[in-house]
Amino acid sequence: MGNIVISGTGVFTPEESITNAELVKSYNAYAKKFNKINKDRIDAGEINLLESSNEEFIFNASGIKKRYVVNKSGILDPDIMHPIIRKRTNDEPSILAEMSIKASRIAMKEANKTPNDIDAVITACSNLERAYPAIAIEVQNLLGINGFAFDMNVACSSATFGIQAASDMIKSGSADCILVVDPEICSGHLNFKDRDCHFIFGDVCTAVILEKQENNLSKNVFEIISTKCITQFSNNIRNNFGFLNSAKETKPIDRDLLFVQEGRKVFKEVVPMVSQLILEHIKDEDIEVEEIRRLWLHQANKSMNDLIGKKVLGRRPDIKEQPNILQDYANTSSAGSIIAFSQFNSDLESGDIGILCSFGAGYSAGNIILKKK
Repeated sequence: MGNIVISGTGVFTPEESITNAELVKSYNAYAKKFNKINKDRIDAGEINLLESSNEEFIFNASGIKKRYVVNKSGILDPDIMHPIIRKRTNDEPSILAEMSIKASRIAMKEANKTPNDIDAVITACSNLERAYPAIAIEVQNLLGINGFAFDMNVACSSATFGIQAASDMIKSGSADCILVVDPEICSGHLNFKDRDCHFIFGDVCTAVILEKQENNLSKNVFEIISTKCITQFSNNIRNNFGFLNSAKETKPIDRDLLFVQEGRKVFKEVVPMVSQLILEHIKDEDIEVEEIRRLWLHQANKSMNDLIGKKVLGRRPDIKEQPNILQDYANTSSAGSIIAFSQFNSDLESGDIGILCSFGAGYSAGNIILKKK
C-alpha cells in the first residue's frame, strides 16, 4: 500500500463580515434596551444588569478583529441578534451543501481531480443543519460523485477526525480518493446576547482531498506521516440542541440550546491535553521537536494557541511557525486549522514537517503529522 497524501485544499469564505466595532455597537444597544426594560427586576436583584462590551475586551480575550458570516443584518439588529437564513425547499441545495460545493471545487482544482476520481465524501463539522439525509450524500449527489458518503461530528475536532477516517479507509482499500468537507455556520449556534461569547465565532467552509500518493497529480502535496486522536468527556463546552428538544418541556430560546462554555476551565484543561498529544505523537514517530517547521492549530483563542506552541516547541513560536487566522475569521470550529493549513503551506520545502491539530468540545483532539513532498 502506497503512502496517503493531502493533494488539495479549498476555502469558501462568505461575502459578508462583521468587525468588532459593529458587533459591539449592536450588543451594547441590545444591553441598554434590556437593562431599561428590566430595571425593576435588576434593582430587586432578580436578574443581573448586562454589562457593555468593547473592542479592547474582545481582542484581548480572543485575538479576533472580525468574522465572516452568512448573514450580517440579523446579527446586528438589536431586536433579532441572530443570522437570518432563508428557508429552502427540499428541492433546493441546502446551505451547507452549497458552501461545501464551493470549497470542494477549489480543492478539486488544486488536486487536479474530477468527480470521477473521487470515491467517497465525508462531511465533518460541528454544526449540521439536519439529522438526515446526510449532508455528505447531498454533496456527493450535487458533485456527481459515485461511491459513498456520510456525516460525522466531533465538534471542533471534526476535520482532523475526518482526515484520520479518510486516511484509514484509503489504507484499508475501501477507497482511493476521498473528499472531506467542513461547512461551519457557527453563527447559528452562538448567543449574540451573551457578552462573554458574542464575539467568538464566524462562518466558513473548507475542503480537503486525500488520495494514494501514486495517483497524485498536484504540485503542492503533503504526505500523512501519522494520525492520532484522543477524547475525554467534559461538559465545559456544550450545546444541548437536538431532535429531542420538541419532546421536552423546553423553549427554543433556552440558553443551553446554544453554545455554552466555561472558558477558564477549557483553557486550563485543554492546553496541557493538546500539548501532550502532540509531543507524544511526534515521539512515537521518532521526530524531534526541532524538526517541526509549522504548527497549524485549531483557531479558537490566540492565547491558548500561543501557550500550546510554547509548550510544544519549548519556546515562543514565531508568526511563520504558528500562523494565526483568528484576527480575520474568528473561531470557525473544525474549519479553523484547515484554513491556516491552506493559507500557510506553500512556502515549505520538500521534507519539511508540520503539525495539523484541532481540539474542542468533548474534549476531543485530533493530530496529523504531515511532510511536504
